[in-house]
Amino acid sequence: MNAPSRARAQTDVFGASASEPDAPRSLQEAREEADSCRRCPLWRDATQTVFGEGPQDAKIVFVGEQPGDQEDLAGKPFVGPAGRMFDAVLEEADFDRKKTYVTNAVKHFKFEPRGKKRIHSKPNAGEIKACRWWLDNELGFIRPRLAVALGATAAQSLLGKAVAVTKLRGTTVDREDGLTIFLTVHPSYLLRIPDASAKEAERKRFLNDMKAVKKLAGA
Repeated sequence: MNAPSRARAQTDVFGASASEPDAPRSLQEAREEADSCRRCPLWRDATQTVFGEGPQDAKIVFVGEQPGDQEDLAGKPFVGPAGRMFDAVLEEADFDRKKTYVTNAVKHFKFEPRGKKRIHSKPNAGEIKACRWWLDNELGFIRPRLAVALGATAAQSLLGKAVAVTKLRGTTVDREDGLTIFLTVHPSYLLRIPDASAKEAERKRFLNDMKAVKKLAGA
């Protein structure tokens, strides 16, 4: 199956309308088209679309929730505090991030203004569904061995339904199209743990998750 056809097939798994526009012909074309995405209202307040980043032949695709404040300004995924935590753990697990593809379930920053700050706001089911078109196309062109759902929003986007990530953490789910999904937490979760010892324990657990991902993908 060629990449655009696979992207359409993945979209159909979740019951999307058959009237969807034709899929982009390449990953670069998808990236360019996403710049002008109007599939949900989040584009109105965001600085820009933050598309995925990494090689098209990546064995592993990491999927987060959405861009944060720093990602929105930079136009790149996982460059803020959670991204730095993510990079540090990947390095400890002997991962080369440059050989993986990193993206988000939702491509625009959703936030609530509080004074001069923009506070992260969780995407809703409609926004996740609307943006799944882009994620399906990314996966269709890359055709990874494994996709890693970093948190509940990513899991919902990849699986088409809400799942209890904390209960299923460290396990895999095979989609109808054959793609294997590994479930774990988002690295931002580690940053929110106030107790130092608890934070370190969760960091080690996340590190073990990344080592399991590497083994599963044969990376």
